[in-house]
Amino acid sequence: MSHFMAEFLGTMILVWLGDGVVASVSLNKCKGQNGGWIVVTAAWGIAVAIPVYIFGAISGAHINPAVTIANAVIGNFAWSEVVPYIVAQMLGGIVGGALVWLTYLPHWEATEDKATKLGVFCTAPAIRDSKANFLCEILGTAMLVFGLLGLGQAEMVAGISAIAVGLLIFVIGLSLGSPTGYAINPARDLGPRIAHAILPIAGKGDSDWGYAWIPVVGPVIGGILGALVFVAVF
Repeated sequence: MSHFMAEFLGTMILVWLGDGVVASVSLNKCKGQNGGWIVVTAAWGIAVAIPVYIFGAISGAHINPAVTIANAVIGNFAWSEVVPYIVAQMLGGIVGGALVWLTYLPHWEATEDKATKLGVFCTAPAIRDSKANFLCEILGTAMLVFGLLGLGQAEMVAGISAIAVGLLIFVIGLSLGSPTGYAINPARDLGPRIAHAILPIAGKGDSDWGYAWIPVVGPVIGGILGALVFVAVF
């Protein structure tokens, strides 16, 4: 399997499972409706751990443009591979979003609130304040990349490593994720947002493009900062 296919499938699975749990707790007449924040953050941690376990040995399972760029900045990854990885990740995010739409097909019409439907696919802030939201995404992704680099140098077998990554995502969601919904991954947010924009989702509203730059640019900057701090202290 190529690196491109591994990143595509890994990001697709991440978004399908991760956005899938948001659909489960949000959309009307779902058995998991009102499951709450703990359910969402726990499932997102597992949603990241699974593709890391499956594809880590093939592509490194970046499944996140911020991780790819950060590793290139500190010399851990070839710049020539950055664009192919990001293209694969973005396409995976779009397809993952489409799979969520198909999985919950009857529930879009049963759910009237347009913001709830959009929230299945991409993030939105609890309090809309561009500067604060931007800072939150920077900080959350800095912690993500710093943690990933730290886990990467630890002596762990593949299975334990994937579990540790999942726990890192889980705790970031619990501790740092409430203000913005913790995109911390441009492909996880922009890919499904594009899916929301192009799919014939029953009763959908707009895709909130005015906010869309924050969960893209913030994670890229945060990832670079997290990587630079890691290099500086280690």
